[in-house]
Amino acid sequence: MGGGGFVDDKGGRRAHLYEYRITGYFIFACVVAAMGGSLFGYDLGVSGGVTSMDDFLKEFFPKVYRRKHAHLEETDYCKYDNQILTLFTSSLYFAALVSTFGASHITRNKGRRASILCGAVSFFLGAILNAFAKNIAMLIIGRCLLGVGIGFGNQAVPLYLSEMAPAKVRGAVNQLFQLTTCLGILIANFINYATDKIHPWGWRLSLGLATVPAMVMFIGGLFLPETPNSLVEQGRLQEAREVLEKVRGTTKVDAEFSDLKDASDAARAIKDPFRNLLKRKNRPQLVIAALGIPAFQQLTGMNSILFYAPVIFQSLGFGSGASLYSSAITSGALVLATFISMAFVDKFGRRAFFLEAGVEMICVMVAAAATLALKFGEGEKLPKGIGIFLVVIICIFVLAYGRSWGPLGWLVPSELFPLETRSAGQSIVVCVNMIFTALIAQCFLVSLCHLKFGIFLLFGGLIFIMSCFIFFLLPETKQVPIEEIYLLWQNHWFWKRYCTPVENEHELDGKSLPPI
Repeated sequence: MGGGGFVDDKGGRRAHLYEYRITGYFIFACVVAAMGGSLFGYDLGVSGGVTSMDDFLKEFFPKVYRRKHAHLEETDYCKYDNQILTLFTSSLYFAALVSTFGASHITRNKGRRASILCGAVSFFLGAILNAFAKNIAMLIIGRCLLGVGIGFGNQAVPLYLSEMAPAKVRGAVNQLFQLTTCLGILIANFINYATDKIHPWGWRLSLGLATVPAMVMFIGGLFLPETPNSLVEQGRLQEAREVLEKVRGTTKVDAEFSDLKDASDAARAIKDPFRNLLKRKNRPQLVIAALGIPAFQQLTGMNSILFYAPVIFQSLGFGSGASLYSSAITSGALVLATFISMAFVDKFGRRAFFLEAGVEMICVMVAAAATLALKFGEGEKLPKGIGIFLVVIICIFVLAYGRSWGPLGWLVPSELFPLETRSAGQSIVVCVNMIFTALIAQCFLVSLCHLKFGIFLLFGGLIFIMSCFIFFLLPETKQVPIEEIYLLWQNHWFWKRYCTPVENEHELDGKSLPPI
């Protein structure tokens, strides 16, 4: 049975009474906050390009440089198999997963805006350190500071956007985070393409320009309003109502403000939000939002393509310039896909995008594996036609990911948590996401070396599993007010056994629970 669970057309108890207009104040707040995605995106795009630049490899990884330019007895799949080189990429994500727990405390107690500002400062310092790095230790420390910035930004920004947005356009607004991430990737690829021609310090410019989105995010963040949800959570009710009236463009916010206060009353009763996530009634959010979706987002294989697109294309026989250009094409496809998702996700829904794109992604992975199995050999340059075919199918994969697991991997978790566990839940989302991002970053090149074309079949199998996960367990959340999402679980064919209100619920929380 598909993931049922519906509420009436009004979305819940008071949703039909909500009123709003799209105001300039609202647009400014969302656009500035969404710049947090550009930090994540710029780093995703720039790190893969820098690790394929000869000047960077000669200075820090001379063995990899020599291997890159000599056909040894190993296969072409193994040219870049170096754990220290991949640590340059993955160290950022290990730092991000640790920092997100500190970000949770600040986000809950000081507000979403405070976390956004902290993230911008840390990312700026990391970019400076990387740009002036003289040894691998400086590189890794700089990457860790970048990771702290991303941990704070990814924790706060999706929450900020979801809380500021009216329910009917929440999907599109939240995906501003994914859009700026994709634009960051695209801009980074073009910067890498240009700086690859600047010898011997072009790579420093690529890394140092990460200070630009950090400064924009910090300066803009100084003028950001806090979300009404967070202000209510902090007990600043009058200020919360004033902000809500500004972002909704109307004084008729009684129904929505009442829902916010009800959610805040429940939140104040929770002393340990992390422990509260383990309760029986929060089982759907724990399984789907905190664990399943952020892990599966990385197991699609997309970030492997984003991290190492230039490296992959060089391994497949493209020249240095051609590989950077090809990766710029794929990141451009990612931006296009995000616009498609923003335009239609609130019309067609989250589940439809997940499932339709999943079929496309599986087909592409099988096609890529079959092509490489037949045409890619020991030190042989790929025919031009095969190279073009690989770029095309990778673009198809990116278009599918970019309208499904990419944006929805951040949108859906930010919608599912109730206010009392929202900051803690988002911390676990970021933590799980970064754990799997770091593992993929650290293991992809060695897996490419040993599994060869089989790595694409592995990702295809994982995409099939995650599509089944969505089909059976995720209800549709489009246009449902964020404070009334809990009603979906009570009507879902599977989750209602955990979430239907019962007498003496507190007694159930202490008992052993049936397996999921």
